Amino acid sequence: MDALVPFQDLNLLPHPPISSSSTALLTPKMEPKTEPLDEDNLRLAQSPRHQPEILSSHSSHFPNSHLTQESISSDCESHVYSEFNRISELFNAAFYDRLSRLRSPESPSVPNATSPTPRKPDSGAIVPVPEGCNQASVSRSGGQNRKLDKRSSELVRITGLSSEDEGFFREVVRRTRMVYDGLRILSTSQQDAPASHLDGRRLRGDLAAASVMREHGLWLSRDKRVVGPIPGVYVGDMFLYRMELCVVGLHGQPQAGIDYLTASESSNGEPIATSIIVSGGYEDDEDSGEVLIYSGHGGQDKSNRQCAHQKLEGGNLAMERSMHYGIEVRVIRGFRNGVGASKFYIYDGLYRILDCWFDVGKSGFGVYKYKLSRIEGQPVMGSSIMKFAEALKVRPLEVRPSGYISLDLSMKREAVPIPVFNDIDSNNEPLCFEYLRSSVFPAFLVNQSRMVSGCECPSGCREDCLCAAKNGGEFAYDPNGTLFRGKPLIFECGISCKCPPFCRNRVTQKGLHNRLEIFRSKEAGWAVRTLELIQAGSFICEYSGVVLTRDQAQIFSMNGDSLIYPNRFAGKWSEWGDLSRIFPNYSCPSYPSVPPLDFAMDVSRMRNVACYISHCSTPNVFVQYVLHDHSNMAFPRLMLFALENIPPLRELSLDYGVADEWSAKPMICN
Repeated sequence: MDALVPFQDLNLLPHPPISSSSTALLTPKMEPKTEPLDEDNLRLAQSPRHQPEILSSHSSHFPNSHLTQESISSDCESHVYSEFNRISELFNAAFYDRLSRLRSPESPSVPNATSPTPRKPDSGAIVPVPEGCNQASVSRSGGQNRKLDKRSSELVRITGLSSEDEGFFREVVRRTRMVYDGLRILSTSQQDAPASHLDGRRLRGDLAAASVMREHGLWLSRDKRVVGPIPGVYVGDMFLYRMELCVVGLHGQPQAGIDYLTASESSNGEPIATSIIVSGGYEDDEDSGEVLIYSGHGGQDKSNRQCAHQKLEGGNLAMERSMHYGIEVRVIRGFRNGVGASKFYIYDGLYRILDCWFDVGKSGFGVYKYKLSRIEGQPVMGSSIMKFAEALKVRPLEVRPSGYISLDLSMKREAVPIPVFNDIDSNNEPLCFEYLRSSVFPAFLVNQSRMVSGCECPSGCREDCLCAAKNGGEFAYDPNGTLFRGKPLIFECGISCKCPPFCRNRVTQKGLHNRLEIFRSKEAGWAVRTLELIQAGSFICEYSGVVLTRDQAQIFSMNGDSLIYPNRFAGKWSEWGDLSRIFPNYSCPSYPSVPPLDFAMDVSRMRNVACYISHCSTPNVFVQYVLHDHSNMAFPRLMLFALENIPPLRELSLDYGVADEWSAKPMICN
């Protein structure tokens, strides 16, 4: 196009009548639309130079990490997250629109701002990579000299990724989130460590983790400001903390509800909105899912109540300009969370801004409103899936009248029911097996359990007790039962210990508490999915079966029956809590050293829900070896933990190991 069409300042339109009692409030308090108000987030955004204190307080947890102030400062630039710079290699192949530059002051017509503005598919704010750009300069290993304190002003859209590229970026996001969770859990648990401060205040674990990762250049999408989908982030992904959205590049504002490129940064001199957060806490918002009426920012008091007219500037103007140019925005919805954080967030995909108008809000003041419609062809919204899963837990037969072959496969052996659902065929194989809540061990191991020594902690285990010493002088779980980091083996308190059942070192003995469902899948046969959010690092259930010695397994296999061999499970436990990208001298836990697991598990007649979990080389569940009822390290229990946040109705997956000896999952489970 020859020139960008100018826009009309909506502040010039007639404002709603204002009573004399409100004239003193005409000057609005202009600040970003906060979702929700969080002073710690604002302090983090305004004071980025406190991270070395946080790092030094965390390094004491790792005896092999000798991290000093000098090593941190020198490592900040060299430890840039170069992997994600591979995104730059794909810009030449992506579809970018080249547009005209900033319009001249004499631009002619002024459109009617009260009606939908003509859609312009092009915007000078979205620019292509220069044709002469050398790919070597933007390779994965490039960019180490680039500081990431300030976000890039280059606005790009990424399209046409191959399945291989999608898998690569998904793994990048996955590993970045694991580092974030590891730091967050560690910093939250260290209540007695030297406090990290911002203006004299202790920094929350989620903020501390984000701050450390920012200092080390591990925030994603900093080198490019991405319009549209973020590579590696899927519709329906859930985030427990607001700062995690910033870390993965989904929403770059720690506090503001509208993320946008300012006019001074944009190549065409106009602000462009890229994402919004909808939390349902604003009186003028109307959310029906596929269609959304979103109110602008400005004119609110400290309690987020409207006290003055809004102006067409900042994020408000950016939303109007994105509507004018037809630029899509990412929509993230926030929900109240009763399991740790004040809110959790779900990415619901891309929306198009259809209309913008100035209206009288419920408080009687002028408010800018934007009508957004979800772009077709995307996966189902994560928020809709979450609401559907909530209904399934309460009234399953009402929500899905047909398809259930059992409402509780465990027959009340578990604390929560395990339904079995099949709307594909008439197969009811899970009903043919006896449900086994925990593994059955040989008699000689049961006899050994009586000789195991225990701790003397009547009110709960302490850091200096016998069970802590077995684990190398530290407990494996935080007070909430979340696993700090994977280990070769974890010793939990057993029957000889004097500690109560609610001891923090008895996490896996409490059984299944997440609502799971076994379902029939066209791709994987029988599979397992969760009906609720499973937090990263939390215990799910035991992988149960009848334990066989080597001699027993050899005799049993002569009949042609398949067995589960625990030594074939991939060692994904080493990935959970791996902070080697933060602490240069970090080493994976090696204590206690576990001998080769020389046993098998028969699940051909007795099994539990875990036996139906599908195989995946990049799983969301991992196996952690645990001992609590005997001391023979060659026969641990197989406990399953979440490797990432698993949203409702998402399938669970395990890495069963050797591909040439295993099918998609064990033969008996198909």
